[in-house]
Amino acid sequence: MIFDATVIGYIAAVCTTCSFIPQVFHILKSKDTRSISLAMYSIFVMGVFLWFVYGVSVQDWPVIIANAVTLMLASIILTLKIRDLLKAKLAVKGNNGDKQLV
Repeated sequence: MIFDATVIGYIAAVCTTCSFIPQVFHILKSKDTRSISLAMYSIFVMGVFLWFVYGVSVQDWPVIIANAVTLMLASIILTLKIRDLLKAKLAVKGNNGDKQLV
C-alpha cells in the first residue's frame, strides 16, 4: 500500500508535534527547567517559526499546522525556562542586597 505524500506529512507532523506534550506537562508539574537548554530552545523556536512562515508561503497545510502547534508548545517551554532564569537572578540579587559588608 502506497501512502499519499500528504498523509505521510500529516502523520509525521502529528508524531513530531506530540513529542513536545510530555515535556510541557513535566515542566508544568515539576516546575523544574534546570535541564532545559535556553540556547537550544531559543534557536529551535526561531527555526519552527521560520518553518511556519515557509508553510504559509507555500500553503502547505501539514507544515503550517504542525509548526503552529509545535511553536506554541516549544514557546511554552522557552517561556517557562526564561521565567525560571529571571526568578533565579532576582533571588540571587535579593540575597546579595541583604548582606552587609563587615
